[in-house]
Amino acid sequence: MTTCSPRPDRPTTTSPRPIPSPAASTTARAWAELLRLPALFTVPGDALAGAATTGTRPNPHTLLAIASSLCLYEAGMALNDWADQAEDALERPHRPLPSGRVRPSAALVSAGALTAAALALAARAGRPALAVAAPLAATVWAYDLALKRTPAGPAAMATARGLDLLLGATATGGSARPALPAALTLATHTLAVTSVSRGETRGGSPLAPLAALTTTGMLAWTLTRPPGAPGTAPSRHLAAVPSRHPAADALRTVLAAAFVTTSGRPLLHAALNPSPPLTQRAVGGGIRAMIPLQAALAARSGALASALVTAALAPAARRFARKVSVT
Repeated sequence: MTTCSPRPDRPTTTSPRPIPSPAASTTARAWAELLRLPALFTVPGDALAGAATTGTRPNPHTLLAIASSLCLYEAGMALNDWADQAEDALERPHRPLPSGRVRPSAALVSAGALTAAALALAARAGRPALAVAAPLAATVWAYDLALKRTPAGPAAMATARGLDLLLGATATGGSARPALPAALTLATHTLAVTSVSRGETRGGSPLAPLAALTTTGMLAWTLTRPPGAPGTAPSRHLAAVPSRHPAADALRTVLAAAFVTTSGRPLLHAALNPSPPLTQRAVGGGIRAMIPLQAALAARSGALASALVTAALAPAARRFARKVSVT
């Protein structure tokens, strides 16, 4: 078969590339802000850390759990802004809903659709995964609509993050039990960050950042301890990995240091000056710090490949966070 080339005596024309309309660009930016897209990079590590505790390599069901988690996370983001319309109109009028760039009805519909998609994906991963995804979805909606401003708010958010890790474990291995210690660790960090977030718009006491900073140090110390040491819960996956594997030890140390740096430094600044801007930076740092924390949890279970894949998400999260706020 021969190919035809344009005749030299007939000039060729090329169609100009379409230029995105300003309206389309503005709409995309508004939805990126509404859904806090950079924070999505902190989600896959939940399922990967949970899967690591089961002693089973990630499989297609693990990918379904990740997709379900992503949908539920975005559902929570949309629902959060829908529930906060009145407050944001006063304190953050630049947000997509009070500024009119996204319709409130569209945010609510997207939250419902994303939740339905998340449950469908979890069901495809198996009955144990759906048994975790259903209360996780209920917790997300309860937090945004009722619990956020109550004393139970931080605990509800922590519960949601812990359940998200358990979703990865149940989808991969069918049981949540081996993932409970890792889920508790992630929930503890989430509890601390959520407590700090209550001063995002008005500032507050330095006590919450100080408590979160202390929690960060305690969790980092736990992460660097060898698996099976007193006070740590062994993982079934460690049966195939020596408790003092040099590569695992080195990787855990590096990840623990990244966790402390990402979360601890802005928390220290917020503790010294709990102003709204510094508090927001502390919350953003705490959210991004979930990535090295998840990676360290995977490494503690001996899943070094999952740990490295999770850690690789951190640069992208940091880069996109410069364009769209994660808080």
